[in-house]
Amino acid sequence: MLPRHVAIIMDGNGRWAKKNALSVAFGHRKGVETLREIIRYSSDSGIEVLSLFAFSTENWNRSQQEVNALMQLILEYFTSEIDELNENNVRIRILGDISGLPKRQRDTVQASMDTTADNIGMQLNIALNYGGKDEILDAVKVISKLVLEEKISVDDIDEAMFEEHLYTAGQPPVDLLIRTSGEMRISNFMLYQCAYAEMIFPKTLWPEYTVEEYKSDLQAFAKRERRFGGRNL
Repeated sequence: MLPRHVAIIMDGNGRWAKKNALSVAFGHRKGVETLREIIRYSSDSGIEVLSLFAFSTENWNRSQQEVNALMQLILEYFTSEIDELNENNVRIRILGDISGLPKRQRDTVQASMDTTADNIGMQLNIALNYGGKDEILDAVKVISKLVLEEKISVDDIDEAMFEEHLYTAGQPPVDLLIRTSGEMRISNFMLYQCAYAEMIFPKTLWPEYTVEEYKSDLQAFAKRERRFGGRNL
C-alpha cells in the first residue's frame, strides 16, 4: 500500500560535491536532477502529496555564495519545470514565508502556485524559507487573534481547527518521512504533520538517490505495521 503523503529531506548535496571535488553549487544542481525523477515517479504512481524540504529558515546562515546558488536554482527550476508539472495536473503549494524570498524568486513561485491552483493531481509541497516551529507559531497566532476578536471561543479549538491553520491545510498527515545521507533527525521539518510518520534514513546522498531506491523505501513502508499509539494483539 502506498503512503498518501511522503515527505523528503533532500540531504547530502554538499557532501556529494565534496566527495567528487566539485563546488557545493554543482552539488545542489545535481540534486535537482534527482528531484525531477522523484517528483515524476511520485505523480505517476498515485501518491497524493509529496513534500520536499528545499530551503529552511536556518539556511540563510550558509555562505552567501551557496545561498545565491540556491536562489538561482529556485528560479531555474520553477521556470523550466512548470509546464510539465502543469500538464501532469500537479498542484504546487509553497510551505513557508515566501515574503522573505528575493522579489524575483517570490514572484516566480507565486506564479507557479497560481498556474497550478486548479489542478487536481498530486499536490507538491515545496518548503522554502520554512521552519516547523514557525509554522506552528503562525497557526497559534492566527487562532489567538480569532479568540481575541470573539470570532471563536477557546472551547472551539480542536485538532481539526488547528490543522486548518497550518500551511498544509486540507492535506493528510505525513505517512512516510525519508531523509537521505544517513542523518537521523528531522531538522524542524513538518513537526506537527510527522506525529505518526514512519521514517526511513537511507545512507545514500541525495544526488545519488535513485527512483529504484525510492521504490524500495516505499515497499519497506508498505510492510510496516502502523499502530498510531495503540497495540495490535
